[in-house]
Amino acid sequence: MTNRSSGFLTEYGYRWEIESGYKSIKRFMAATTSKDFGLRFFYFAFACLLYSIWRAVDLLVQVELTGEYEHSPIVTADNTLTLLKKETGIG
Repeated sequence: MTNRSSGFLTEYGYRWEIESGYKSIKRFMAATTSKDFGLRFFYFAFACLLYSIWRAVDLLVQVELTGEYEHSPIVTADNTLTLLKKETGIG
């Protein structure tokens, strides 16, 4: 039974990573009270794009500076969002 439960824990760990990812993506979403599905979907898709760009930049920075990739970011989401707001006025 112990061997079987460790497999379940591993799969649950993957789910936890997905939930954490969605929580992080929400930080990149524009606030809206619109009930328009198309607009809300666009905001979500754009937030996913920004999140992916942030993770890619962080990965490249980490590999360049340390030669390896760790899960905790060097380039934080807060820094990225602050820079985005400063440069574009979005946020």
